[in-house]
Amino acid sequence: MKALHDLAAPAKLNLFLHVVGKRPDGYHLLQSVFVLIDWADTLHVELRGDGTLARHDVLGGDLPADDLCLRAARLLQAETGCTLGADIHLEKRLPAGAGMGGGSSDAATTLLALNRLWDLRLPLERLLALGLKLGADVPFFLGGGPAFVEGIGEILHPLTLPEQRFAVIKGPAGLATKDIFSSELLARSEKLAIVAGFPALAGTAENLCEGFGQNDLQPAAEAISSEVRDALALMSKQFGNARMTGSGAAVFSVLGSKLSGDGKDGKDDQSLATLLQELPHEGPAAWTGRICHSLAQHPLAGWAD
Repeated sequence: MKALHDLAAPAKLNLFLHVVGKRPDGYHLLQSVFVLIDWADTLHVELRGDGTLARHDVLGGDLPADDLCLRAARLLQAETGCTLGADIHLEKRLPAGAGMGGGSSDAATTLLALNRLWDLRLPLERLLALGLKLGADVPFFLGGGPAFVEGIGEILHPLTLPEQRFAVIKGPAGLATKDIFSSELLARSEKLAIVAGFPALAGTAENLCEGFGQNDLQPAAEAISSEVRDALALMSKQFGNARMTGSGAAVFSVLGSKLSGDGKDGKDDQSLATLLQELPHEGPAAWTGRICHSLAQHPLAGWAD
């Protein structure tokens, strides 16, 4: 039986995130720069001829019975009339509730994989429309690489950025997106970023973070979560900068560019390991984190072209 193995579903970081408006239906309008990183889930997808869709948890994780992988597969079946099925084996390595887009990335990889496994040959534009039905972040993970993102996440302007290193940590608890967006402390940016200004500022992640400011969701998140406050303080002390990504509980620091040859990779690894060692690292109270590198493109880029 046909199968596709070792399919990456990488996480993303928001270098900044501005809330710039609200639609009549209640969805907030955003501007952000998303970058892919090499912290990823892995999917293995096997063809079934009976039309059945099933998800299997490779690592024995506690995933929802009806997660975004299955929803993506069902949507693709319904939209195309495909009578084939699939066994979707998911190695869930990304932390939940982190704001790193793990579920959305799993859904995007599922769409790309089944489009190929079922020989549907849908173009990227069609998959982007389907992805938006599943979640606002899914189109980005289908888009292929770093992007300046507008709307609710569906308007993508591709960017070229050099490889960058980041330190990322997350406490044991997650954050609910609805709690942040309903908070009275939700910030709103007064000015819109100008897409034409990006060529001059998009040299490094540091330029984008410094040139376009903060994550507007961070004040609300800090008020809700002591873990976010602790993570921001610890990372700022250890690396000199820290900010929240997306609407979740993960916090990242921008490190030096690998291409600069600054030779700090080993030192950064040790610094993060030391920080995590001082935090709970076993059981339900465990913190997690790692040094990540940005990706110039999605590992499955071009699969729907």
